[in-house]
Amino acid sequence: MVWAAVLLSSAPASSQQNPSPQRAGLRNASAELSAEASAKTSAPAVAPQPGIRELARAVDEHYNHLRSLEGEFTETYRGNGAERVESGTLWLKKPRKMRWEYRSPKEKLFVSDGQTVWFYVPAERQVRRTDFRKLDDLRSPIAFLLGKTKLENELRGISKVVDQAPENLGDTLLRGVPKGLAGEASEVQLEISPSNQIVRIALMEPDGGTTEFRFKDWKENPELSDGRFHFVPPPGEEVVDGALEP
Repeated sequence: MVWAAVLLSSAPASSQQNPSPQRAGLRNASAELSAEASAKTSAPAVAPQPGIRELARAVDEHYNHLRSLEGEFTETYRGNGAERVESGTLWLKKPRKMRWEYRSPKEKLFVSDGQTVWFYVPAERQVRRTDFRKLDDLRSPIAFLLGKTKLENELRGISKVVDQAPENLGDTLLRGVPKGLAGEASEVQLEISPSNQIVRIALMEPDGGTTEFRFKDWKENPELSDGRFHFVPPPGEEVVDGALEP
C-alpha cells in the first residue's frame, strides 16, 4: 500500500519505545482531552462531522487489539470499460505480514513476511519480488486493519458519505483522501459494520478506475504461524526484482 503510513505496525507489539499515537493517547487521556479543548479554541478550518471522530476511534480500538486476522475477500477492478473480479483468502499478522491466496479465476499468491513481498502466478512461471519498504501496490492498505496509527490521521477530510448508501443495511460509509497513496488513489471509502469491522474498502484512482475489496467471514486472532508468510520460489521459476503486477 502505497498507503505506507497505514501499514501493519513496523515494531513488535511488545515494544515500549516510540509508542504509537493510540497507545500514547490511551496512557495519557488527560493530555488528549486538554489538546482537544485547545483545538476548539483555535477554530480549525475543517472539523469532523458529528460522530465521525468517535466512529474512527472505535475502529482504531477494535483493530489495535488484534494480533492476526483471517477472512475471505473479493477484489473488483473497474476501469476503461472493463471489469475484473477475483477472490480468495486473506491472512494478516503483526507486524507487516500478509498472505493473499487468489483462487478464482486463476491461482495467484501475494505474500509478505514483513521484509520481502512476493507475487507469484503459477501459470506465468515467474515470481516478482520487492522490498516491503518499496511496496507500491493497492493491496497494501489492507494491512492497516492491524494498523499502528489513527484512522483519522490517515484520511484527510474524513467524513460520512451521504450521496450513496452502504452495501449493507446498518453500516456506515466513510470517505477521505489517503495521505500516503501518492497519486495511486484520489479517495478511499471504508464501509464500517455496527461491530466496528471494516467490511469493504474502495480506492478511487485518478484515471477514473476503482479497486474495491469486500470481506466476509472474518476470524479475529486465529493462531497463524510465521511459516504461512514465508515463500520460497519453486525450482525453475524466474525471479524478477522490481514493481509488482496488479
